[in-house]
Amino acid sequence: MQAAVKPLRLVKDQPASELETLFQAHHGRVFRTAQRITGSAADAEDVLQTVFLRLVKGQDDYDWSKNPEAYLSRAAINASLDLLRSRTRAKAVSLDDSEVDEIAGSFRSPEAAHADRELQKLVREAVSRLGKTAGEIDEALAAGIFNFNCESEPELALIDALAHRRAVKARVALRVNPDVETDTHHYISTGKLAHKFGVDIAEAEVIYERARKHENLLLEGVSCHIGSLLLDDAPLMEAVDRVLALIERLRAKGFDIRHADLGGGLGVAYKPDEVTPSIEKFVAALKQRLEGRNLRAVLEPGRSIVAAAGVLLTKTLYRKKTGEKDFVIVDAAMNDLIRPALYSAYHDILPVRQNNNPRICADVVGPVCETGDFLARDREMPDAMPGDVLAISTAGAYGFAQASTYNSRRRAAEVMVEGDQWRVVRARESYEDLIRGETL
Repeated sequence: MQAAVKPLRLVKDQPASELETLFQAHHGRVFRTAQRITGSAADAEDVLQTVFLRLVKGQDDYDWSKNPEAYLSRAAINASLDLLRSRTRAKAVSLDDSEVDEIAGSFRSPEAAHADRELQKLVREAVSRLGKTAGEIDEALAAGIFNFNCESEPELALIDALAHRRAVKARVALRVNPDVETDTHHYISTGKLAHKFGVDIAEAEVIYERARKHENLLLEGVSCHIGSLLLDDAPLMEAVDRVLALIERLRAKGFDIRHADLGGGLGVAYKPDEVTPSIEKFVAALKQRLEGRNLRAVLEPGRSIVAAAGVLLTKTLYRKKTGEKDFVIVDAAMNDLIRPALYSAYHDILPVRQNNNPRICADVVGPVCETGDFLARDREMPDAMPGDVLAISTAGAYGFAQASTYNSRRRAAEVMVEGDQWRVVRARESYEDLIRGETL
């Protein structure tokens, strides 16, 4: 039974209008869509309010009047996902193909609608995380998740118990640690025995044998991920070879291993002298190894797809010289892009408007009250004057996803550029956003 929808609160001083009439006529679809994604009637009401306020404030550029129901349903999906991400909840989104088609078809091309369907399938694909809570596991079971990548024996036991309570079978893959050396930052290397992830591949067969006792588990997979930002695919192939050898030994012992999650890790070039690995070469090498094995391979390409697709734009505020050190002070900070401070990561910095300024060697720093708040150190770059806009390159991966409101800083707007068109896809946060949810 659908919960009653509370009356909508209009923006201050905004008179009731045809927008309110329109929204009230179609709010049922918005509510049902939001409730299905969030799993909560209370959250669905919050989504209703968010969607309506965006409509009243004119924050979307679409001509909603041509097909208001389709527009509002799409807005409900976006607002619901934003809500879940803001709470870092591991909620699997489950929309069937016909509903996605119905919602998206009026506003997007058939190709884009197909991409929506594929995205929903991927969201339901697997749950991978070291410290899965009982609540997260139970939600994933309720959503019909395809597979759990399990990190330990106690986790296998917990999933079995929760699956038993729901009278379902849970498909699982044990994450193995192949002890492969990778040339990457030690914070994002995950495939050595000293790391917290997975189980020693040498002990995996014994653990699979002990897991036979769990009647509500389907031991059909093996999982592995050795690290991120790998510019050489040799360690990846070495790990794949070790996992495939393990799978053959497990099959020989009667385990029906049908799929392997081989993780991700393929890197991109951040520095001008680096070379991005060839995805085609990587896929060809992987295909050669998988041929004839009757095995479903799952990959997590992540960074290799989106890193180069994003830039962080920042404005130069001041120039400063202290002793022998030059500083370019900008309005972006470590809360916007933490990779340089956290990983000593390099991001190329370019002026948005090309100029003939002489090159300088400077630190590019932000306003946060920490010496660690920098976007570049001792960087050779074109001189930047107050008012100049700089592009921090290759910020599409682990950029906004790791952004925070540290130091009471509002997170930046996100803008989608498509050809010669652009639109705001996530509004800049307000000071009210910083204290939302707080009570005294």
